[in-house]
Amino acid sequence: MRYLPLSDTDRADMLARVGVSSIDELFADIPEAARLKGLVDLPRRKSEIEVERHLNRMAGKNVAAGSVPFFVGAGAYRHHVPATVDHLIQRSEFLTSYTPYQPEITQGTLQYLFEFQTQVARLTGMEVANASMYDGSTGTGEAVLMAHRVTRRNKAVLSGGLHPQYRAVVEGLSNLSGDKVEVLPADPMGTEDILAAIDGETSCVVVQSPSFYGQIIDLKPIAEKAHAHGALLIAVFTEVVSLGLIEPAGTQGADIVVGEGQSIGNGLNFGGPYVGLFATKQKYMRQMPGRLCGETVDAEGKRGFVLTLSTREQHIRREKATSNICTNSGLCALAFTIHMTLLGEAGLTRLARINHANAVKLKKLLAAVPGVEVLNKAYFNEFTVTLPKVADQVVEALAERGILAGVPVSRLEPRNKDLANLLVVASTEINTDEDRAAFATALKEVLA
Repeated sequence: MRYLPLSDTDRADMLARVGVSSIDELFADIPEAARLKGLVDLPRRKSEIEVERHLNRMAGKNVAAGSVPFFVGAGAYRHHVPATVDHLIQRSEFLTSYTPYQPEITQGTLQYLFEFQTQVARLTGMEVANASMYDGSTGTGEAVLMAHRVTRRNKAVLSGGLHPQYRAVVEGLSNLSGDKVEVLPADPMGTEDILAAIDGETSCVVVQSPSFYGQIIDLKPIAEKAHAHGALLIAVFTEVVSLGLIEPAGTQGADIVVGEGQSIGNGLNFGGPYVGLFATKQKYMRQMPGRLCGETVDAEGKRGFVLTLSTREQHIRREKATSNICTNSGLCALAFTIHMTLLGEAGLTRLARINHANAVKLKKLLAAVPGVEVLNKAYFNEFTVTLPKVADQVVEALAERGILAGVPVSRLEPRNKDLANLLVVASTEINTDEDRAAFATALKEVLA
């Protein structure tokens, strides 16, 4: 028997109560061009075994990241995740109840979230971190909203080196809230004059380092100019492994540090779920989205963990909440914490050095290919090259040769024709000398 609890009269009464005449009016904020007209182009019905066979045939057309030389980055990176991580996240101490509101039965969950916060604060050089966000892009959007609350202004300045998808999230949130966004032109060379864009109306400056194009940015002068005008500096990263080698944004003067933690403990996972990292200064703690876990003692004086702050979550404070996020990427955060614990400070530094060394090797090989120019002087494990041909066509040709060569900038910036020949490539610890040689050889053939 189908579960249909509402009659047409019930639905009409509900719509009248909220003040609309139809269900379609509830989606008025979604642009007409983005709405689906009619049914999804799928078969009306198939058996379970038919669906399984069909999906397996479709999956068979994919090229697995681990099966060929892989140099794709641009916000999602392939790293080695020890088997220990997958084993430990399944232990019963961690697989307690979903929500940590009953500390007497969720000590495992609360403890790893507390440890996660500690790790993120130390990585970013900040005083306090929350118990994770959905991912780096939504975390960046939340950081901008937080800056508006702190400064009581509503204008965000976005660097031209910010990941286009992160920028799109900020623009989407700002459009709905009526906030102002000033987006600087794309900055492949890392030479933009972001200082000139900061004025007395600026709420925050959002700068990514390493940038979308792999450029490493000195945040200190930006922080000084922002603070001189009463604005906050939001520092963004997409490759958390870089924090093992690059000076943390917190020690460079950032007020909020936010980014993607996928590289530690989490695979590519077809684009998600990922885990957003969010840290700030202690004086802004009560404006931070999400929840905070803290350490305490029980009635017997034994160490224990509790939710210290969650009053900014919408399920508790409703319309007074500073954020609508009311959960966290718990399993991904746990995987992050376990992997980071296995690495330790020395292990993370060594991993970061290997990543940079591999990128240096790749840069030398690609720079020797006729017609290829590397734009970066400073980089971590990712950099941008200019090709003598349109980058997306080159990538397709390399894929046919069994090389996943990187991300054409035009894929994320389709309207900017000046970026059509730019290719962002990454080389992590999983790449071998043979992989890099195969990439350079194939690229030479394709460009010939």
